[in-house]
Amino acid sequence: MSTVVESKTFGKDYHGFEPFKLTDPFDSYKALREEAPVMWDDRINMFVVTRYEDVKAVFEDWESFSSKDAQSPIRPLCAEAKKIMADGGFTAYSGLSARIPPEHTRIRAVATKAFTPRRYKVLEPLIRQNADDLIDAMVAKGTDSADILPDLAYDLPTLTIFELIGVPHDMIDLVKEWATSRATLTWADLSDDEQLPHARNMVNYWNFCQKLVSDAKVTPGDNLVTDLVNLQTAGDEISDHEIASFLYSLLFAGHETTTTLISNAVRQLMINQDAWQAIKADPSKIPGAVEEVLRSAGSIFAWRRTAMKDSVINGVDIPEGSQILLVMGSANRDPQMFENPDKFDIERENARNHLSFGFGIHYCIGNMLGKLQTRVALEELSKKLPGLKLKEGVNIEFGDNLSFRVPLTVPVTW
Repeated sequence: MSTVVESKTFGKDYHGFEPFKLTDPFDSYKALREEAPVMWDDRINMFVVTRYEDVKAVFEDWESFSSKDAQSPIRPLCAEAKKIMADGGFTAYSGLSARIPPEHTRIRAVATKAFTPRRYKVLEPLIRQNADDLIDAMVAKGTDSADILPDLAYDLPTLTIFELIGVPHDMIDLVKEWATSRATLTWADLSDDEQLPHARNMVNYWNFCQKLVSDAKVTPGDNLVTDLVNLQTAGDEISDHEIASFLYSLLFAGHETTTTLISNAVRQLMINQDAWQAIKADPSKIPGAVEEVLRSAGSIFAWRRTAMKDSVINGVDIPEGSQILLVMGSANRDPQMFENPDKFDIERENARNHLSFGFGIHYCIGNMLGKLQTRVALEELSKKLPGLKLKEGVNIEFGDNLSFRVPLTVPVTW
């Protein structure tokens, strides 16, 4: 790798790219696509890939570019954080996204039997009722203003996932705290001291997921955990540890990314009032709007792969063992795939070609549930608060993170 780092080809010109800064990265993405579509970044020790076709090709070639390190901490854990997690019995592994075949194939086949459209479609009336209740609570404050992030987007997908899995609703704040710790410990740039409270949270989070599995064996319920346990009992090959790991992933990704998607959907529609007026007049346009939000402002802007052999991406040699950062936030605005890519267009015919859910064997298993909840949230908001708009003078910023583009606030008024 040292010869690559020192190569004049890559040098120290990062073209404005700041890997952990996601508030407004689009100019740097454009520069990278045009000038260095595969760039070595020695600040994070990764090749940064920004063009659509390259990102898609890497996702598709899981044998050459493995997902095995996709959820390893960006900054290695310090000795004390490792000790906290080891002493606490933390042995969680990815549910699906960091696994590779044949293990991935086996577990996904079982999970797909339980995580069906039927299982979450029956949740739609509950999702709608929860959205109504949360919007009504916003209005009941009597201030004619709210913050979409905590007042709607925070609770709605969490309540949905809790219902799906069978988690008591009074645990929302605790599970959200664990989810924040997981995202921060894995994808943020932390000092040793900053890692420690998150390491403790991960122990508690993992122990809770294991308890969900053991409880389902004693007291079955009408939920996803019991479905997985029943499949195991019927002969499907999945262990208790693998079920708990799947829950560990789902309890994070199943609500955290949808919280962000709902927040970004409202933000994008408020910025683009013509699109807001269009979905109010014709709610059938909302699914297209959701796809365009995913394309232009998805929850996950970058994901990682590891080169399993010497490879080539867009003419650049990638040595075996190299870490690769696939910047979907850039790929989704590649003009070679999306005409006039910086325009927010809810009528865009190929918006659903975005890579926000990945591509290939690791395509997000919960994509339909996330889109369902966002659609329902927009349907109810446009019906109940047609005069919704962003508060004037607010500059929305996003948290520092390598992968997750999360707005810090979405203040609205009506």
